[in-house]
Amino acid sequence: MKILSIGDVVGDIGINILKEYLPRLKERYQPDVVIANGENAAVNGRGITRKIAEKLFHFGVDCITLGNHTWRQREIFDFIDQEKRLVRPCNYPIGTPGKGWTLLTTPKGKLAVISVMGRTFMQPLDSPFQIIEQCLEKIPSNAAIFVDIHAETTSEKQALAWHLDGKVSVIVGTHTHVQTADERILPQGTGYISDLGMVGAYDGVIGMERSAVIRGFVTQLPVRFEVAEGRSQLNALFIELDPQAKKTRQLTRIRIDDDNPFLY
Repeated sequence: MKILSIGDVVGDIGINILKEYLPRLKERYQPDVVIANGENAAVNGRGITRKIAEKLFHFGVDCITLGNHTWRQREIFDFIDQEKRLVRPCNYPIGTPGKGWTLLTTPKGKLAVISVMGRTFMQPLDSPFQIIEQCLEKIPSNAAIFVDIHAETTSEKQALAWHLDGKVSVIVGTHTHVQTADERILPQGTGYISDLGMVGAYDGVIGMERSAVIRGFVTQLPVRFEVAEGRSQLNALFIELDPQAKKTRQLTRIRIDDDNPFLY
């Protein structure tokens, strides 16, 4: 099974870049399934709308994971319960709209996609370590398992990866918008990377217009962040799984920007 996992899509610029490059990436890597984090895809970089979700699906994304900005657009409540390809963190309290995992059918078999959010420097949600174990009990034994951990710290992401080594097929980190160079296959066959990176502005600060971000750090006063424009980037991870063992066989980081152009 081949998975193309795409980092946080940020604003209109991220959507346009995905539209441009996803067909070319699919042509090169021939993935069986495409998963993207879309919690920053709205025009202001916070949340997602029905129209944007439909765009991403139309471009060729098969499943969208979310994170701490899940609820920033009020209309999310109108469609999150009906859209099976949209997955919010599983460790929100019982009764929260939406679902924390979904089961996809691919040409190479079943793939469960789980979204979970870290707690360090973030919302005090239920323990990702405990809740994800509860999710695993519900997933069919013949399904490969993909986990998106949306968290601030690499230590929490790494700890969860070691905790789940051998129990899931692959774990990718999202949220920090900076691609890490630590992709590896753990001893029991679970693939891992601390952060996929992002799809959006190359010359901003994690996708936001940099002068406002700098002003906030310099003055320590509230500032309004806007999605940056200009040059762009796309970060992703290509994952190959063993179809029988449901373990990771190979990981390939993808980085496309003006310093690292896409080459056929």
